[in-house]
Amino acid sequence: MADLLQKGMAWLEDQRTKFMTQSVVYQRGEDSVEVPATIGTTTFNIDDGGGALLRIESRDYLILAADLVIGETPILPKRGDRIRETSGTQVFVYEVVGPGDEPCWRWSDGYRQTLRIHTKQTDMEVAS
Repeated sequence: MADLLQKGMAWLEDQRTKFMTQSVVYQRGEDSVEVPATIGTTTFNIDDGGGALLRIESRDYLILAADLVIGETPILPKRGDRIRETSGTQVFVYEVVGPGDEPCWRWSDGYRQTLRIHTKQTDMEVAS
C-alpha cells in the first residue's frame, strides 16, 4: 500500500500546478524549456562576518522536478541558470543564485516532487 501522505502530497502538487502557476522559461545557456511555476519568496538572514545580519529576500519559483527537462534530460537547477518571466510587455530575467553560502535550490516537499529555486533579478527586457 502506498504512503497516504505521499498520495495526498501528489494531489496537492497537482492542484498547485493546475491552479496556482504561470508559465516561465527556464534557461541554461542556449537551451530552455517552458514550465509552469508558482512564484514565492524566501527571506534569508545572512551573517556579514562583522556581527550584523543582512536580510535578503529571494524570488522563488516552485517547479515540479518532472517538468524541468531540457532536451530529453532531466536537470536540477544550478547557479547561473536563468528564469524568464513575462508580465505584459516586459520580460523579467532572474538568475538562479543562493545568497551567501546558501544553496540555490532545495526540495519543497518531503517526497522530492517540487523544486524551490532561489533567484535574484538581473535584467528586464521588452517582450517580443
